[in-house]
Amino acid sequence: MAAVALLSESVLGWSIFALVLLVILAFCWVYIRKYQSRQDSEVISTITAICSLAIALITSALLPVDIFLVSYTKYQNGTYKEWASNNITRQQIEDTVLYGYYTLYSIILFCVFLWIPFVYFYYEEKDDDNINKCLQVKNALKYTVGFVIVCSALLLIGAFVPLNVPANQNSTQWEKVTYLFEELGSSHGLAALSFSISSLTLIGMLAVITYTAYGMSVLPLNLIKGTRNVAYERLENVEDIEEVEHQIEKIKATCTDGRPLSSRDRCALHQLESKLQVLHRRERHLEIAEKNCCTMFCRALRPFKIVCGVFFILVALLFTIALFISNLDKALHSAGINSGFIIFGTNLTNPLNELLLALQPVFPLDYVLITVITMYFVFTSMAGIRNMGIWFFWIRLYKIRPGRTQPQALLFLCMILLLIVLHTSYMIYSLAPQYVMYGSQKYLLQSKLPSVDALMGNSTTGMSKICDADAPEGRSCSLSCARRGCEESV
Repeated sequence: MAAVALLSESVLGWSIFALVLLVILAFCWVYIRKYQSRQDSEVISTITAICSLAIALITSALLPVDIFLVSYTKYQNGTYKEWASNNITRQQIEDTVLYGYYTLYSIILFCVFLWIPFVYFYYEEKDDDNINKCLQVKNALKYTVGFVIVCSALLLIGAFVPLNVPANQNSTQWEKVTYLFEELGSSHGLAALSFSISSLTLIGMLAVITYTAYGMSVLPLNLIKGTRNVAYERLENVEDIEEVEHQIEKIKATCTDGRPLSSRDRCALHQLESKLQVLHRRERHLEIAEKNCCTMFCRALRPFKIVCGVFFILVALLFTIALFISNLDKALHSAGINSGFIIFGTNLTNPLNELLLALQPVFPLDYVLITVITMYFVFTSMAGIRNMGIWFFWIRLYKIRPGRTQPQALLFLCMILLLIVLHTSYMIYSLAPQYVMYGSQKYLLQSKLPSVDALMGNSTTGMSKICDADAPEGRSCSLSCARRGCEESV
């Protein structure tokens, strides 16, 4: 019966995962197609952008799945379900999620250091006069080698630097080298991967400070401010048309006596006529947009957008307070710099952590909330990149605009999102450390109570408590893989 229950749970889990995957792919395709330029587009850059964005969203969606699986093995009273009563079964589930993290992180390394740079330089080497694809691929690979060297250096540093040297001082150099490779083989290269991911996470932290923080401000403000009314834009466009027509008539009035126009007037007249054609074309587009059902529907949703904007401002304030309290807790009660300031349990009241714990009894509100929080960071990051554009220090490289975004800008957008997603798991752990560590798990605390009947002696009763750092070691409070990943990264 336990095997049948485990099989049904696995089928249900994989079915939900497949459905989420299809939704993510559809969203990525629509998003990239909406923003990519209609004139400057290429199949390979479009596919790369869609797949990279999908990988970023799937990686961010793995954290709620991780917390759900850790908690779903138990009942609300703290006892394990029948199909999860075996330690081997629980270990297999945890290993599956952990391998999922490592697989997605390896794909992110591949995208950041090889795939996206190659496609970027491949498009940069594109020349209308030169149709030699082999030369184009050769030049793109030549520039991509630099990224591969950096990735190799990070992997080598992560593989060999953390390893302990043999305690025997009389061992030869060959024995020391052999020992290092044996240690590397025993860890299956996870130390190298962890160090490389941690290095990219540090860069992702800078991207979060730059783009995510800005997106958390600009997204609600744009919802409150709203877009310009189509009717108002038509009125402005009509005024511009009348002004241009007046200028054209003024220039033509100078030659009513038959004198030819000067070269300067002819040039100005040609520019004004071209501008008038553009304004008339815009007038037709605005007229169609004003009668569009989507425009009327968006106009009806205006109060709802204002409410959402105010709500997102309150959410941003909640996250700011939660991060401040969590960092203060780390500064006062953490295990120190050697452990990456990891805290065991919560010593200060964290409002977001308390909210998630309060929602545990009502399934599945806590999982919905942690999923919304994860997606909130992703979409605010996308909003920040979209409004700021791609910058290199004080130089703006690309703009993100609907229907006019260059392929290089979309590749940069996806790479930045991949780096931000790497830092999101650690940031969410800082927001709600207790919940991310244990999820909604509980354990049974056995206590002895005196019985009424003296012959019966003491009776044993069990009381379910929420898993925390103070739980006894034998109470089987499993750590989420995201929490274990934070420990390994430091």
